[in-house]
Amino acid sequence: MLRRFKIILEKEPTGGFSVSIPALPGCATQGESIEECMSNAREAIELYLESLREDGLSIPETDVLLEEVEVSA
Repeated sequence: MLRRFKIILEKEPTGGFSVSIPALPGCATQGESIEECMSNAREAIELYLESLREDGLSIPETDVLLEEVEVSA
């Protein structure tokens, strides 16, 4: 079964990106390029889900919604 998870990429001041997966608490990775981040995120998610299965826990059914809020600055 294929699942989709939203990921958040944040540019790091020293270069590269940090990546978090909001639907999977504690699941995070990093990479120097967006392509590397995407690959690393896929691997981190697969390992996280494998760990859930091994522990007899269910895979989260809901993902997060990402919206934007506009404010004047």
